[in-house]
Order: sequence, then structure tokens, then C-alpha cells
Amino acid sequence: MADVVDSELMGGEPDGLERLWTPHRMAYVGDAAKRERFSDERQCPFCSKVDEDDRDGLVVHRGEHVYAVLNLYPYNPGHLMLCPYRHVGLYTEATPDERAEIGELTAAAMEVLTEVSGTQGFNIGMNQGVVGGAGIAEHLHQHVVPRWTGDANFLPIIGRTKALPQLLDDTWRRVSEAWAARG
Repeated sequence: MADVVDSELMGGEPDGLERLWTPHRMAYVGDAAKRERFSDERQCPFCSKVDEDDRDGLVVHRGEHVYAVLNLYPYNPGHLMLCPYRHVGLYTEATPDERAEIGELTAAAMEVLTEVSGTQGFNIGMNQGVVGGAGIAEHLHQHVVPRWTGDANFLPIIGRTKALPQLLDDTWRRVSEAWAARG
């Protein structure tokens, strides 16, 4: 376990919290400005999904303006992203129809994930821009992350490992079949 540092020695007031220092994560934070940029739609991994086979591209549902795709690097099984087909980077650049469909597909994704995996809760959100934490800032995408009691632990922090109990292909099959059954 990491050393506990006396906050008074560091110039702060004690707040009753112990800190788990993870300086190895600075490599990720510090490299944010160096992340690959996809200003050209032909390079954008979300734009490429438009013409890919659904299974190869991990697309589980296609709407009129927005599609649902499994995250290639999921936080939990069933971690989806909702992406407009158009290459836009910010929510304010999306059309009213795109924004409405993101909302509709968010609700549908929650229902599908609950049906196929007994999801007990969700984290839903968008990171906007590089400094907002978007891994692919040039193409708008909303995350829908299913959550269960006890799904978070120290494994990602201490061991830099995420335990995922289901293969991505199995998740794709279950989610896409359940979504298709909705009609």
C-alpha cells in the first residue's frame, strides 16, 4: 500500500482522508496532448465503423442519425458508446435530431443492458474536448457504462489490470441480439 503522507507537512489541512498515490497514472494524464488526433474523417475510428461489418466494428445497433457500438476497451462488459454518423466533435455541433436520438438510444441501451445482464446502475456521460478527457475528441460519443454492486475494486489501480468476466464477442452477440429483438 502507498505511504500515507502527513498533509500538514505538505502545506494542507488534515481532512480525514487517506490518499492512494498513483503517480504511474501521470503517464496517461501527461500524454493527453500527445494523443493521436483524427481531424480527417478517413482516419477516425468512429467514422470507419459506418462502413464496417457490424460484428467486426462491434456495432450493436444502427439508428437514423446515431449508432451504438461496444467500447473496444470497456470499463465493464456491455460498455457502449453512442456516436453520430457525422464527424462532429462537440455536443453543440450535433443537430437537434442527433441529440434527440442520442437520448433515445441511451434509454434503449439501458433497457437492453439491464435485460441481458441484470445491470443495477449506470454511468452515462460525454467527455468534451482533449482537456475534458475525450480520448477521441474529434468525434462526439456518449458512454453508457453498466454497473453492478461490487464491480469496482483496487485491481485497476494497484495491478493496472481490469478483470472482465465476458469476452467482447460474447457481449456483442448478446447485446446486438437483444437490441434486434426490440424491433
